[in-house]
Amino acid sequence: MKSFIWIILILLAACTGKQPEYRKAEDALDAGREYINATLQGDFSRAAFYTVTDERNKQLLLLTEKTYREKDKEGRQQFRTASINIAEVKELTDSTTAIHYSNSFDKEAHILQVVKRNQTWLVDLGSSQ
Repeated sequence: MKSFIWIILILLAACTGKQPEYRKAEDALDAGREYINATLQGDFSRAAFYTVTDERNKQLLLLTEKTYREKDKEGRQQFRTASINIAEVKELTDSTTAIHYSNSFDKEAHILQVVKRNQTWLVDLGSSQ
């Protein structure tokens, strides 16, 4: 009986998935690029890792994910294969950077604001609007 319990415990431990570990962004451009790439790939848990964690950013990220999920399979595939085109990186202050970019699929111009909080670079979607 004890061996049966140990087998069950080992199986449960093996089945529990670990959360993916993402690397901390080295600078503003790194955080912005990681966020943009994650959203193009449809990996919104990775995008959230590189986003300021407040209610406004959570809501905006959910809206971005909803828009992405509403696209048909072909549309999502086109985003997954799109490349990031950085037009300009503008350091506004020592802790705030604006990244002007588009992607090769829709070519729409976007501005992403990246801020340094607690020694960590994060995308602030609320300030990017």
